[in-house]
Amino acid sequence: MNIRDISVETLSGTPTTIADLVGDKSLLIVNVASKCGLTPQYAGLVDLQRTYGERGFTVVGVPCNQFMGQEPGSAEEIQEFCAVNYGVDFPLLAKSEVNGEGRHPLYAELTEVADAEGQAGDVQWNFEKFLVARDGRILGRFRPGVVPEDPALVEAIEKSL
Repeated sequence: MNIRDISVETLSGTPTTIADLVGDKSLLIVNVASKCGLTPQYAGLVDLQRTYGERGFTVVGVPCNQFMGQEPGSAEEIQEFCAVNYGVDFPLLAKSEVNGEGRHPLYAELTEVADAEGQAGDVQWNFEKFLVARDGRILGRFRPGVVPEDPALVEAIEKSL
């Protein structure tokens, strides 16, 4: 299945698909959380959005509460936290499960892709990143410790444009 055709819901509850949400752009899909040690990565994600957005790129945040309850808020609380603390201006989807039996179909596809070490499967933690081409091909998987400013991630984004 093409990632772009998967049904999703925006943080505000509107049903859509990835393609309808973001148009013809390359994507960095990231499971996010507000109360995680990695939460400051939001700043780097915003920088990526602002640097590459005009060139056909967007970050898509997917709030997830599966890792030690680090995203407990309501949709309104998540939106406010992201806007006030980080100036998030990229799309956020509804809170979703990224692992287990309740895994969202988007993540069922994404987690089939291996990371740089050849490991596929479950998302390890908050802020795992998946780079998706304009045509829906998954170009890369970057584990949570890979910060948005990492040269390998930036290079992959630039190649996707």
